[in-house]
Formats: sequence, C-alpha cells, structure tokens
Amino acid sequence: MKYLSQKHEKLVEALRKLPSIGRKTALRLAFYLLKQPQEEALELAEAIKDAKESIQYCPVCGNITENDICKVCADTSRDRTTICVVEEPMDLYSLEKANFYTGLYHILGGALSPLDGIGPEDLRIAELVSRIKEGTVKEIIIATNPDTEGEATALYISKIMNPLSVKITRIATGIPMGSNIDYTDGITLSKAFKSRGEI
Repeated sequence: MKYLSQKHEKLVEALRKLPSIGRKTALRLAFYLLKQPQEEALELAEAIKDAKESIQYCPVCGNITENDICKVCADTSRDRTTICVVEEPMDLYSLEKANFYTGLYHILGGALSPLDGIGPEDLRIAELVSRIKEGTVKEIIIATNPDTEGEATALYISKIMNPLSVKITRIATGIPMGSNIDYTDGITLSKAFKSRGEI
C-alpha cells in the first residue's frame, strides 16, 4: 500500500505469514500493535523471541518442550503400552484438553502430501518404528486428520506397522454430536456408516 510507511508495510507482511491471516487482518493487527504502549508491544516481541530460543522438540515423541523430554513422556503414571499418533503438537493439546486419553503420543510433524513434496522421510515415522521395536507398546492409535493427507498417512503407517505385531487402530470419523444427518455431506455419512459399532 503506497501510503504505509516502509516499516509498517514490513510488519504487515510479517503478520501475513501467520496461518489464517490475510492482508486485511494483518493490517488491523499492525495498527493495533502500533497503538499499544511500547512496553506491551515489546513484551509480545520478547515472548516470541524467548519461545523461539527456549522451546525445542521432544526427542522421544516430537512434542514441544523446554526440558530434555516433554511433560507427557516424563509422566510415569501414563500408560506406556499405547501410543496415539497425531500430526502436530496442537493435536496432542486438543486430546489432552478432552482429558480422556492416558497413554503416550507420537507427533509426526505433518502428513504425507506428495503434491507438497512431503514424503515418509520428511515425517517422524522412522522414530515411531524405533519406539515400537522397543517392545513395550501393544497398541498404536492413529489419530491423523480425516482428510486426504491424513488418510494416506494412516494407511502408510498401518502398512509399515503390520509386520511389527502391534495392534493398530484408527479413530472413528463421522457425524459429530449435536448435528443433524440432513446437514451432513455424503463422505462424512459414508465414514459414519463404516465406523459404526455395536450398542
């Protein structure tokens, strides 16, 4: 935009790199930040800098941590016979927030996507195989997203895990609680029928 200062434009472009932030939202955020007292804006900048310098990935599961291993892996009360495989650390936090799963996790760092150049070697699949070969895990719960990439990833993992004598399950997908069948698309209905169980 020709009436923005160069540094303001640079801030807008930096904010646009955040997920789900378009130019209009980035512009609003930039104006908001400039309006804030300097110490508040610098506090945000310092928090980002500190997080980037201090946080690393857990060498065991791939979760984010400031310690040698993450809090989930360090928790000795968790069930060490099950591993829930998810795509990103945010998925782990969603499951933990629901407060029903007590096993361990394995974060892949994404999903298979040949169109984006993401193959098995770009994900933490080899690390998962190593964990299974240790012999304490009895079940792998695949909780990748129910989209094309997530389904392809789940299928690939189940294929390579088959020879390892471990139970492989996939989370069910289908109609969410509180919704109506007449508003549900065909693919979701198909998944709901295939994932049906006894009552």
